[in-house]
Amino acid sequence: MTSVHNRNKHQLLPFRAAQYDFDLDALRRVTSALFQPDALVQLAHPLGTLANPQALVDEVYADLLAAIPDLERRDTIVMAGATPHGHDWVGCCGYYTGTFARPWLDIPATGHFVTMRFHEFYRMVDGTVAEVQALWDIPEVMLQAGAWPMSPSLGREWHVPGPATQDGLADEDYNADHAQASFDLVFNMCESLGNHATGGVEAMELDKYWHPRCSWYGPSGIGSARGIQGFRDWHQIPFLNGMPDRVGSAGAGHMFADGDYVGFTAWPGMHMTISADGWLGIPPVDKAIEMRSLDFWRCESGMIRENWVLVDILDVYRQIGVDVFARLREFEKARSPR
Repeated sequence: MTSVHNRNKHQLLPFRAAQYDFDLDALRRVTSALFQPDALVQLAHPLGTLANPQALVDEVYADLLAAIPDLERRDTIVMAGATPHGHDWVGCCGYYTGTFARPWLDIPATGHFVTMRFHEFYRMVDGTVAEVQALWDIPEVMLQAGAWPMSPSLGREWHVPGPATQDGLADEDYNADHAQASFDLVFNMCESLGNHATGGVEAMELDKYWHPRCSWYGPSGIGSARGIQGFRDWHQIPFLNGMPDRVGSAGAGHMFADGDYVGFTAWPGMHMTISADGWLGIPPVDKAIEMRSLDFWRCESGMIRENWVLVDILDVYRQIGVDVFARLREFEKARSPR
């Protein structure tokens, strides 16, 4: 008998397929049939929380398609599972791509190929979408347009790949034991990160959970890192230096697993105070913030081999009173003749 998680992935197939060649009329029909009328749709800043699911098509996707006329969706991971609270979710990781022909969100067009990563999570109820939590890597588009209004990344900025094993779209029957083993590994790792406050880096036991050749794929603005030391140098140390009181728990969000893959979403998932220097070049503003961070992990031989991470960085800047888009428009004055 096919599991509910396989069925939920199949339910999303027409929605994803309508975005391959981006047929807005087909997407409207699919969205109307698939989404509950009052489904909660939450997107990255500045897109925000939408009035209804059709706004996702008529406002958000229509605007993106106007800027990228040959817009195409490419998924690299599609997974599904239940949280410990009994909620069923489907997680999709991938990127939108095409020719950046017209400005979007005041980001100048380039006329060239552009990519924008997405992490999208769909809460499913009786085969329909009841909630969406999704981050798009909008800063990645800024970077490719040469219109970067923030501090340089410490990590490597590049086109983040899909899984090394190329099995992120595999559709085998759901195996509860396999999923539980992956879930336990990632959940325990996340919980151990909280030991930093009392025991420092050693108490986090990174070597216990992370493969020595792990890859950590962060969002634009942070970049990617290779190996445990790379992860520490280019993300973890600056992050904890700037916000040593970081509080986050895997149990407070929505974590689920499917085979070797684990997904996590929360809106928000962490709370902290920017009390010191070191993260993203942001000064110690002593400002309490919350953070949306949506993750996918791939487990291999009992260790974490790959981790895809998107953070709503633009919303972090919003919370400390910095309008990144206003800064972007200031930069663009030099490009536009008066």
